[in-house]
Amino acid sequence: MSDHLRIHTSEDETEETSESQTGCPECGGNVTTTSDHETVCEDCGLVVDEDNIDRGPEWRAFDSAEKDKKSRVGAPTTNMMHDKGLSTNIDWRDQDAYGNSLSSNQRQKMQRLRKWNERFRTRDSKERNLKQALGEIDRMASALGLPENVRETASVIYRRALDENLLPGRSIEGVSTSAVYAAARQAGVPRSLDEIADVSRVEKDEIARTYRYVVRELGLEVAPADPESYVPRFASSLGLSDEAENRARQLLKNAKEQGVHSGKSPVGLAAAAVYAAALLTNEKTTQAAVSEVADISEVTIRNRYHELLEAEQGLPMA
Repeated sequence: MSDHLRIHTSEDETEETSESQTGCPECGGNVTTTSDHETVCEDCGLVVDEDNIDRGPEWRAFDSAEKDKKSRVGAPTTNMMHDKGLSTNIDWRDQDAYGNSLSSNQRQKMQRLRKWNERFRTRDSKERNLKQALGEIDRMASALGLPENVRETASVIYRRALDENLLPGRSIEGVSTSAVYAAARQAGVPRSLDEIADVSRVEKDEIARTYRYVVRELGLEVAPADPESYVPRFASSLGLSDEAENRARQLLKNAKEQGVHSGKSPVGLAAAAVYAAALLTNEKTTQAAVSEVADISEVTIRNRYHELLEAEQGLPMA
């Protein structure tokens, strides 16, 4: 009998609990949640619960595009940092939020925090490798004036090389430099091998060798460099007009139609086209100035210059 009563009481408590969760405790009517985050009975108007925690976003969106744009809170993740920017950064300056200097005790405390934060951010050799390489990529891209999308692409290429175990036997600097070179060509803002070597810590031959290896092993699609893609940068550095830049492009198009570009350095062709265009539009520049901007010899510029003019006139090549 007692067992039966005990079971019956338990069932009654369960029914009461479920009723209190789904119905009004006063009249048993339906309860609903209002826009003010209050739980109210639809029949008698009793406020069952109020000041509920709003777990939704703090922003409003009026279309799907705006909703997608605002659906994240905090800094975006980036491949340009070894931890993708998800960790804490402690500023190197010993100042508070108002720019005031910290006391001696606080400076010591911050120094200890920086040390431990750095240790936690790079917990294994792979993360230390990645941190060093991404720092190199950022340094070289800044020196070459490459945009952020190139840095992001170079970081992704290096991550892939690291994941596929392509680094053994090769230097971190060599692989990171080849990643920058490949990324710049993929983005249509190529830099010559000489320019890359000028800002790198490794030799030109090693860069070329590592680049070919990385492209082959990762299956990267890198189209041959187009001489026209170098023209805007050279023309801008020399202070030439839009007319001269367009004339240089036209010279290169004629050279392609004549087949002059085959087997020639795209940097040399672009430099010669810019020099020829400046002369044809009566703008002042010298072979020495073009040579310095393009990082290529004056002899190469003279040779390509004559070839471009012959192609322009439709003369047979000697």
